[in-house]
Amino acid sequence: MNFNTIIEGIRSVNSAVNQFVWGIPMLILLVGTGIFMTCLTKVFQLTHIKWWLKNTIGGIFTDRNITSHTGKGDKSISQFQSLCTALAATIGTGNIVGVASALLFGGPGAIFWMWVVAFFGMMTNYSENVLGIYFRRKNEKGEWCGGAMYYLRDGLGSKKNCKYIGLVLACLFSVFCVLASFGIGNMSQVNSIAGNVKNAFHIDSKITGIVLMVVAGLVIIGGLKRIASVTEKLVPFMAIAYILGTLIICLTNISQWGAAIRSIFHFAFSTEAMWGGVTGSVIKWAITWGMKRGVFSNEAGLGSSVMVHSNSNVREPVRQGMWGIFEVFADTIVVCTLTAFTVLTSGLVNLETGRILSDSEGSALVAEAFGLHFGVWGARFIAISILLFAFSTVLGWSHYGTKAFEFLFGTKATTVYRIIFVAFIYVGATMKMGLAWDLSDTFNGLMAIPNLIGVITLSPIVYHITKNYVSRALKKEKIEPMLSAIPEIQEEQAAAVKAEGYYEK
Repeated sequence: MNFNTIIEGIRSVNSAVNQFVWGIPMLILLVGTGIFMTCLTKVFQLTHIKWWLKNTIGGIFTDRNITSHTGKGDKSISQFQSLCTALAATIGTGNIVGVASALLFGGPGAIFWMWVVAFFGMMTNYSENVLGIYFRRKNEKGEWCGGAMYYLRDGLGSKKNCKYIGLVLACLFSVFCVLASFGIGNMSQVNSIAGNVKNAFHIDSKITGIVLMVVAGLVIIGGLKRIASVTEKLVPFMAIAYILGTLIICLTNISQWGAAIRSIFHFAFSTEAMWGGVTGSVIKWAITWGMKRGVFSNEAGLGSSVMVHSNSNVREPVRQGMWGIFEVFADTIVVCTLTAFTVLTSGLVNLETGRILSDSEGSALVAEAFGLHFGVWGARFIAISILLFAFSTVLGWSHYGTKAFEFLFGTKATTVYRIIFVAFIYVGATMKMGLAWDLSDTFNGLMAIPNLIGVITLSPIVYHITKNYVSRALKKEKIEPMLSAIPEIQEEQAAAVKAEGYYEK
């Protein structure tokens, strides 16, 4: 048996697994979990929309606790920093490529289904964050450690006869996360940057790789606090710049808004639109070389962003859960929708038939829409946007991989992971993608399976924590908050409750 035969065998097995991972069963599991958690929390994302908007984006301007940095000795980060770091990994090249691909595969109606997936995904992401805060613990450095692996091991594993099941699922999640971080979260993103920079500015990929490796190394080796410090500046800047660009185009073509909206709803219930919405949302979240499908229009259900949300200085699980709702809202409802309207109102889509009137694919379709309004700088703007989006994704995923690696091998081993991760940035910029990206895409999707098992199994805890918070914060009932599931953290919080009284900080 020669090497090529082995490679083809691996490809065949991976293809079969990939079809399951991103097939109908996974769609049912992902969306079904979102629907279940939405019903369980009594449609929290809608019935309490004013409350979570007030305590997330509204709180940035009114509550100093949300944006204030923690002290040098404090290993946690602010709520706003945790959001920015999570958005850094979520808002990526997929916000451009994924939406364009949704339109290519399913026409305008695909956008409707991206909205549907996002609506239910809000409560999946909310539930992950609630569980992440509730089951988090501190490592030997005093840093918070939380994520799917911890609520699988300590939550699911605490149930009768589930100790080893919880541990095995936690380890599987961590292994899949580490492997995916090098592909989806690193090299595929860097390769996208290098390709776009070379096309737009004619800069050699090796030079791009060296620059990115040095810059990323200075940030990543410094740990989470340095990553958070960079992302809280980079994410708002890149998001606002891109949103302004899309708004200019959309406002210029305001006469086409009515036709675009009608087209979205008109084609929403065709078979092509429904499948296109799923496919495009898949591409949004996990870009591999060749624009291979990943997951839906955000990371809800994957269990990744909870790893950084768990590092927040917040004490109430629900407060961080509300940031999870806002994360999905900002990523899909805002950024993806603006991308869609940019393309739909630019004359590149026949709004009567739903057909794309261009040969461009992926980011090139959005670049063409920008080029129609801004000339050659339109394409360059998209190249710069992809650079910022993809680079921030690399920073966010470096933390995810670090926490998963820490769970498997201990805190001291994380330095080794960070060094290897930075080295692979240069590899990603200079190599051609192949089987490695097919495999990493599969590992990326496999992360969702143990995570969603944990979310569903532990859903009663999410329900009780939410009910407890609503009773105290909204109904002003004098009941004690639900404390952490971890004994040593319980003691700290119990002391805080005794000293401060009832709180919702």
